Amino acid sequence: MRLHWHRRDLRATDNLALAADDRVLPVFVVDRAILDHGAPPRVSFMLDALDALRAQYRERGGDLLLVRGDPSDALPDLAAACDADAVTWNRDYSGLATERDRAVATALADAGVARERFHDAVLHEPGTITTNEGSHYSVYSYFWKKWRDREKATPVAAPGREDVVDPRDALGEDFDTAAPLPSLADLGFDDPEADVPSAGTDVARDLLDDFCDDAIYRYADERDYPARASTSRLSPHLKFGTVGVRTVWEATADATAAARDGEARESVEAFRRQLAWREFYAHVLDARPDVVTENYREYANEIRWRDDPEALRAWKDGETGYPLVDAGMRQLRAEGWVHNRVRMVAAAFLTKDLLIDWREGYDWYRRKLVDHDTANDVGGWQWAASTGTDAQPYFRIFNPATQCARYDPDGEYVREHVPELRDAPTDAIHEWPALSDEERANVASDYPAPVVDHAERRECAIATFEAARGDG
Repeated sequence: MRLHWHRRDLRATDNLALAADDRVLPVFVVDRAILDHGAPPRVSFMLDALDALRAQYRERGGDLLLVRGDPSDALPDLAAACDADAVTWNRDYSGLATERDRAVATALADAGVARERFHDAVLHEPGTITTNEGSHYSVYSYFWKKWRDREKATPVAAPGREDVVDPRDALGEDFDTAAPLPSLADLGFDDPEADVPSAGTDVARDLLDDFCDDAIYRYADERDYPARASTSRLSPHLKFGTVGVRTVWEATADATAAARDGEARESVEAFRRQLAWREFYAHVLDARPDVVTENYREYANEIRWRDDPEALRAWKDGETGYPLVDAGMRQLRAEGWVHNRVRMVAAAFLTKDLLIDWREGYDWYRRKLVDHDTANDVGGWQWAASTGTDAQPYFRIFNPATQCARYDPDGEYVREHVPELRDAPTDAIHEWPALSDEERANVASDYPAPVVDHAERRECAIATFEAARGDG
């Protein structure tokens, strides 16, 4: 018998480590060191996912064992108590996860317990797609070409009823199979500000099926429009592994086969490119764990970020006077999720218009997002800040008003999330930063004027980055 240590793979189906041979007792370790990096929206989603996972095991005659403590202590002790001869788990790619894995592997080795790690969260593990020199790619387009052409693994079956160990058989009849999961309060967290979506494999599968039946065929044309229901909403499920990436890939293959024409197939391919972006950033993080706190791209001089607490507060609260930015920041607080186009615009506004360090934005998103993923979020923030891999050139700066007019042409998204502008004419929403104080007062007296002038701040940002580059 072996233990399977669940982490970011909260599912029984299509789980590589769980599908390994031998009978298995599944376990989740409530690790305070990891929870210290948590936030209410994510922990709430995680607990719901654990509840759904426990139900899956109970349907198979087993249960999910929860223990608290440092996994490098808890897992060897549990292996000894259960007489388990091995522990398996699926890899994560952050520096924190790598250090934890190393400590657990060492502790198990010292205890004489075999251990095996699997690459389950990605289709192609870090280190397998490299440049001719053998290093990780820093340019996505080159990575995509190789990633796209590699053969993809198919989903693996869930363990059968006979494969799942009942904890009472391993730990004795006195084991309490009715013990409830800890609550947010038990773990030291307040209730989340956001309305956190439901978790679990069934929820994820429904989202995937619905997306691949319809919106995936409009994805290429509509994915940038936040008022349209044209994205998969799978990001928290991929983050916590309530759906396997092989399952998602297989669904896209079925969607390609069912596509009516070349345009529909290209739309499916556009979604697949987003899966590749996810893995691109995972490869970068695995190679460069320091990017969580350090710029990936080196500049000759330090970037002179501004220290502006009031502007940062306005950005966090969605009170910048730029309607699309504010709609996104309010959606973040209300839903724990933000449409990707709006994430980019809000990130660009913070780092270019306000010239505030990307790490401030990353930390706020980390605290508020249900789908916070270290690799993706660091990659996205450094892209917007022109400090990362394949980053937005420093001189290409989103105009938030232009972005609002282009991607929310009818003002639907802004009206949904900024109630002060619910009755405003569409032109006024798009032109808000350019209106006079009198015009703004006549349209929506309770919505703020812009905190900065975009044209002025654009020139300031360019000058700042040119100074960092050492130009001139």
